[in-house]
Amino acid sequence: MEVNVINISGQETGAKVQLPDAIFAVNVNDHAIYLDVKQYLANQRQGTHKSKQRNEIAGSTRKLYKQKGTGGARAGSIKSPLFNGGGRVFGPQPRDYSFKLNKKLKSLARKSALTYKALDNNIVVIEDFSFDAVKTKEYIKFVANLNFTNEKTLLVLPAANDNIYLSSRNIKKAKVVTASQLNTYDVLNAGKLLLTTETVKTLEEAFAK
Repeated sequence: MEVNVINISGQETGAKVQLPDAIFAVNVNDHAIYLDVKQYLANQRQGTHKSKQRNEIAGSTRKLYKQKGTGGARAGSIKSPLFNGGGRVFGPQPRDYSFKLNKKLKSLARKSALTYKALDNNIVVIEDFSFDAVKTKEYIKFVANLNFTNEKTLLVLPAANDNIYLSSRNIKKAKVVTASQLNTYDVLNAGKLLLTTETVKTLEEAFAK
């Protein structure tokens, strides 16, 4: 798939970039995408939820009233789950939600997500650029030049660039990652995928391994 290259002003440079079919035109696997996104979201969970059981509640263990003769249910201490403020039965406990996926499946999921973006013509290739300083208004101007102000954008850089990353950090609908950080969830969550010419080469080398 051949894509025109534009500059940060949104103008065509006349150059073209070939998006490799091995990455951007594969037979998509929706189940691989589902598993990869599920793993990503699971890994975001801290798993620190916790409720107290009856042995962890602060309170007296004295029997509230006699076992028989009251006409009511038998009750032990005030820490019983039957009473307000008592322990919770089968409540949430800290746990790890992460699970393992094979590298080949994760690679297939990312390529499938990139293929969907290519099929929908939501990939834009930009000539390599950088900012001289950290300025949010420069990134806002950059997105506006591309007419993506109201779109969720994901800019993928070949390597870390603090000036670009920090300039975009306070913009709600903009996200910047490196090629090594690219994941299926971010690709699908973005409306427009922005790649630099060098990023395309980096992705080709990464997926070739």
